[in-house]
Amino acid sequence: MKQCTQCQSSFEITDKDRAFYQKMAVPEPTFCSICRSQRRMASGNQINLYKRRCDATGKQIVSAYHQNTPLKVYEQDYWHSDKWDPLNYGRDFDFSRPFFEQWAQLAKEVPRPALHTDFQFDENSEYTNYAGKNKNCYMLFDSDYDWDCYYSLGVNKSKNCVDCYRLKECELCYECVDCTKCFSLYYSQDCDNCNSSAFLKNCVGCKNCFMCSNLKNKEYHIFNKPYDKETFEKLMKSLSSHTELAKYFKDWHDFKIKFPQKYMHGVQNENVIGDYLVYSKGAEYCYDSMELWDCKYFTRAFGKAQDCMDCDECGDGIARFYDVAFCGYNEQNLRHSMFCFSEASDLDYCFYTHYSKNCFGCIGLRHKQYCIFNKQYSKEEYEQLVPKIIEHMKSTGEFGEFFPAQYSDFAYNETIAQEYFTLNKEGVESRGWRWLEKDKTEYQPATLQVPDNNHDVDNSICGALLACEDCGRNYKIIEQELKFYKNQGVPIPKKCFYCRHKNRFNLRNLRVLYGRKCDLCGVDIQTTYPVSRPEKIYCEKCYQESLT
Repeated sequence: MKQCTQCQSSFEITDKDRAFYQKMAVPEPTFCSICRSQRRMASGNQINLYKRRCDATGKQIVSAYHQNTPLKVYEQDYWHSDKWDPLNYGRDFDFSRPFFEQWAQLAKEVPRPALHTDFQFDENSEYTNYAGKNKNCYMLFDSDYDWDCYYSLGVNKSKNCVDCYRLKECELCYECVDCTKCFSLYYSQDCDNCNSSAFLKNCVGCKNCFMCSNLKNKEYHIFNKPYDKETFEKLMKSLSSHTELAKYFKDWHDFKIKFPQKYMHGVQNENVIGDYLVYSKGAEYCYDSMELWDCKYFTRAFGKAQDCMDCDECGDGIARFYDVAFCGYNEQNLRHSMFCFSEASDLDYCFYTHYSKNCFGCIGLRHKQYCIFNKQYSKEEYEQLVPKIIEHMKSTGEFGEFFPAQYSDFAYNETIAQEYFTLNKEGVESRGWRWLEKDKTEYQPATLQVPDNNHDVDNSICGALLACEDCGRNYKIIEQELKFYKNQGVPIPKKCFYCRHKNRFNLRNLRVLYGRKCDLCGVDIQTTYPVSRPEKIYCEKCYQESLT
């Protein structure tokens, strides 16, 4: 057993792990898998957007970079153009100084793209990030191929969905989490092919149901019992009131925990350990991923990934990645890199380096080869210099480590890490990381109190400054979302997007596995449900047999 140099916990390195490290020519990790993931996630800001000026054109733009961040930020079409040359920032490697210190100096000078979207394929979707091929979308993140979706994350091929988390091929859904091929579904979780219903959990093929759990192919059911159409419709009409909703949420919580839960969320997997996995084989300690093959410690694979370890937010035709974040699309042989896309290969410690190969410690390159610190070398020069740099990094204890969090572009509380590994200001700053203070101008008194009932709201609310009832942060209602709320008969939210998003996030289990037994047959299982949870947890076989 090894001891993590950050959290001091013990962690195991198996013979299979060692074989992978040898194949990738990297030393054994000094951080445990959890701290390694935290360090990678601390490099990415997904859901916080700001207004600032493009440092090239002076144009006012939407950006993931706060206006006070002392970095050059370019609007995306300019950053991806040939109007600037990243090789102009190139420099020699200094063997008298640590690698990360030199890399951080280079990173301060090379411009960043304002957002990460397929902007050339987007239409009227300026306020999106980690997203692409969307139309008429607003505050949409980690999502693609969507139309008219707002305030959501992880939405794919969906239309007219608002305030949702992880949807696929859905339409007219509101406050839904982990649902697939659903239509006109509200306040529901882990449902497939359900329509015109509300407050469903673990339901398949149901329609016109209210407050139900673990049902298959049912219609006009309330609390898992058959009811008449008139009673159902009366309940659905009452969703327009916050007062009524509060009662329903309490009832739903008390009702759904009475039903067994499957030990993991997943379909068509073979020999996997983790949660929210589909079409995967030989995946260990992996989460929120699809089409993994022989991978370990992988979160959020958005497409095929093979023979990878320690990756976050990567995928779509990748192989042999180690300690990589936010990279993908037909790439292979990446180590300790982030934000590198589109057919890149054989990269080490690279950042925003696309369509490139055989580069080391580079930032912002496109269509390049044999570069070190943004300086061009010949093949022979590159192959002679890189081993010397690696030996130098080994002597300083840097080789094999990901970019330290203190060099992140973002304050820790802006990043994805804050969601999964939450720290307060004191905890962040004690580690030498940055913390972004609240902007007091975003916490002003509301000019209007949100009415209890949807029926008492008119278009004037779109010009009002609202204040979140949880955190006090200001927010506004845009015309498109008001139209959605009115048409779907749901009340105007009393919380800001960030608190609503946090509430949805908290509906899912943490990415931590516990060993326990199936509560029905006693077989050993690995699950994200700790034994302290009130639900009964079943293995696959027992769970499927329990559905009614």
